[in-house]
Amino acid sequence: MLKHRFPVIVRDSMVATIHFLKSLNTYGADPAWVVVCGDSAGEGVATIVCQNLVDSSDLPKIRAQILIYAALQALDFQPPSYQQNKDVPLLRQNLAFYRWCGYLDISPSWKSTVLKRAHLPAKVWEKYRKWLGSENIPEKFKKRGYMPQEPLNETAYLETNIIRDLTNSPLVADDVVVSQLPKACIVSCEYGILQDHSLLYKKRLEDLGVPVTWHHMEDGFHGVLVTLDLGCLYLPCSTRVLNAVVHFIKEL
Repeated sequence: MLKHRFPVIVRDSMVATIHFLKSLNTYGADPAWVVVCGDSAGEGVATIVCQNLVDSSDLPKIRAQILIYAALQALDFQPPSYQQNKDVPLLRQNLAFYRWCGYLDISPSWKSTVLKRAHLPAKVWEKYRKWLGSENIPEKFKKRGYMPQEPLNETAYLETNIIRDLTNSPLVADDVVVSQLPKACIVSCEYGILQDHSLLYKKRLEDLGVPVTWHHMEDGFHGVLVTLDLGCLYLPCSTRVLNAVVHFIKEL
């Protein structure tokens, strides 16, 4: 992350995807069966790729998107799942924050300001509330209260304003873009700080008529899929995630 900052990862992924779509015959791939998949930050990139290609009439359409414990917005570090799961491995709140700073080249000194939601003005929060507000998350996923929003820190706002770029927060893309996305398979984990990203994006897709298959792992945590081949550290939840994805693909 520190070596390759924004927007290198997204740019390279777009170039690779477009090259692949233009070379399907070379790879023996059926143009009607291209599926984009990712997990965590990779899932966020997969979402951005799908969004950027919705109007590309000269390329084969993406058949489906598979989004595993999504990283879909860089605006808010205090939704319910962040507060409830901030100390749960493998992705603790501190680690997520410092990766965010490294990728976007933002000073970590703004941590307390960002965690108090004082890095964006009230008008920005209000603009995105219809998509990011905790009222969009089912009550069963909200177990504790929320931190109050503090007055805007103008300096923090100027330095962190890059987070409003849709390349960093595809969850708040325009309706006209999200409504054209392919059907989705979304996997969320009860004990992951990014759980709410998945829940909020699921709602957005469904509200706009995009078919969604949702799997919620009640014993899952962020990164659980990596335990699939870790021997004695293997957790059955990782197999259920994999099986859910395979079943989705088979049912396309």
